[in-house]
Amino acid sequence: MTLLNELNQDMKQAMKNKDKETLSVIRMVKASLQNEAINTGKESLSQEEELTILSRELKQRKDSLQEFKNAGRDDLVNKLDAEIQILTKYMPEQLSSEELEQVVQATISEVGATSPKDMGKVMSAIMPKVKGKADGSLINKIVQKHLKG
Repeated sequence: MTLLNELNQDMKQAMKNKDKETLSVIRMVKASLQNEAINTGKESLSQEEELTILSRELKQRKDSLQEFKNAGRDDLVNKLDAEIQILTKYMPEQLSSEELEQVVQATISEVGATSPKDMGKVMSAIMPKVKGKADGSLINKIVQKHLKG
């Protein structure tokens, strides 16, 4: 089932349950997906494109969450926390730190990286492998750790 179909089903269920918060988040994500389809001139998006948009929506909310926490806006923090929980449901299962370590080590040896100068080469090779399954900043830290040591 495509993400759009899943969102449509969950939207109907949220309407039946009168769950305004879930309904609002699903509508925002659907709008983002539809806007991307229009912008690219496609009838429908690939799974990878859908995942990219979903990741972007999640990242925006996580960034905003941190800013609201710093500003002491607990009302907005709670709202964003709930939105993040709803969005996370549609993301693929996240890789464990052990699995990430293995992917990073395999990719480093794959591209022949030996120093921090090879960071870009490693990151560009690793990101397509873990798209949507791990946070980019976490991957960046693990890669840096392995390239320094």
